[in-house]
Amino acid sequence: MEANSTTPLPGPGAPSGAASGPFAVDVKHVSKEFRLESGTVVHGIRDVSLQIKSGEFVCVIGPSGHGKSTLLNMIAGFLPPSAGTIEVFGRPVERPGPDRGVVFQRDTLFLWKTVEENIAFGLKARGVPADERKRIVQELLKTIGLEDFARAWPKQLSGGMRRRVAIAAVFANKPDVLLMDEPFVGLDYFRLSQMHDVLLDLWQESGNRAVFMVTHDVDEALTLADRIVLIKKGRLALDVPVDLPRPRSTEMITGPHANDIRRRVLEAFTQND
Repeated sequence: MEANSTTPLPGPGAPSGAASGPFAVDVKHVSKEFRLESGTVVHGIRDVSLQIKSGEFVCVIGPSGHGKSTLLNMIAGFLPPSAGTIEVFGRPVERPGPDRGVVFQRDTLFLWKTVEENIAFGLKARGVPADERKRIVQELLKTIGLEDFARAWPKQLSGGMRRRVAIAAVFANKPDVLLMDEPFVGLDYFRLSQMHDVLLDLWQESGNRAVFMVTHDVDEALTLADRIVLIKKGRLALDVPVDLPRPRSTEMITGPHANDIRRRVLEAFTQND
């Protein structure tokens, strides 16, 4: 099994001193076991250590059922590790918190709230003044290209539009770490490309926000990530930097260097252990 612990420079917007302070995410020798009703113990994650810097975009790939979402849920605080520790900017993760925003495969919009109300929901809950809420929501609506749909209901939106709103709602709360579990699965190529542009715009405007994104798509990872991490059979099988400049054109992610990264990832993915 191939392993590469090389870490690239922080992503755009990362503070110059990011490397000297606590990691945005620091996973230390984490394992997770599940006990089935039959009494059988299933190992979801096995002794994984992983660090993500402030401002870094990390894509996590791997076969279905091999622990990607389990690791994300532990970082989010939805699941406790069976062993090891997880810290976010030096703070132990013990439960969900506002420092971590989560975007799921299915959007979690409130059907009885308008687009602008959905984006403003977390801000209102935190007591952000109305004028400031309005300013933030308007900026986000402009970024995601939905200014004309501010007062629309979720049922009036397409699937891609709803996902834009869901991502904007998470960014509105300015979490330190954004956790994304296959947020664009099922979108066609055109809508997928739009969503990548929206996500990168929000991420780059956010400054030093770290992103941990689960995906099955190597091309998506090459388009978005500073690093690609492969989780296989619950273990960290590969950690490779994607040292391509931004913005990344189709020509760039199909060029020789990207193809070399793609080959390494696919070889590690398909290797028999």
